[in-house]
Amino acid sequence: IRASGGGATISGGEPLLQPAFAGELFHRYKHELGLHTALDTSGFLGARATDKLLADVDLVLLDIKSWDRELYRKVTGRPLEPTLDFARRLADLGKEVWVRFVLVPGLTDPVDNVEGVAGFAASLGNVTRVDVLPFHKLGAAKYEALGQDFALADTPSPTPEQVAAARGVFTRHGLNAV
Repeated sequence: IRASGGGATISGGEPLLQPAFAGELFHRYKHELGLHTALDTSGFLGARATDKLLADVDLVLLDIKSWDRELYRKVTGRPLEPTLDFARRLADLGKEVWVRFVLVPGLTDPVDNVEGVAGFAASLGNVTRVDVLPFHKLGAAKYEALGQDFALADTPSPTPEQVAAARGVFTRHGLNAV
């Protein structure tokens, strides 16, 4: 890990469902092993992350699924505000953040939605990267195996041009979009 410049990322599910456990892992990774640490979260449970836990986190990978509050609730079943509050808290703490935005044609791709996420991310001052992630159907087989409908079965992956256009929105806001 040290030779490659890597570190330890706690992901999930949602790691902040178990903040004491995640905090202990981060502390040990950082102080006993000297590793770079990252928290991969939706931010919805950000209020559970104590300042002590966050002190041992070098980077937060923050998923912002949509700027449109109604769509966000439809996609996640939760309100957007806790994620935005957590993002603002991270900015106040000066914690480095990479925003992750999944581009789903016909769902998250409207320009005003992408503009909203981009404007918010740019306003924080601590977002050093935005990952525009093209929607894919790699998980469709899991739904089938569980006997569940995959709601996005008929949704295409975005074209390279659509991904480039979304990245361009973030870039125009002064963000490093990849």
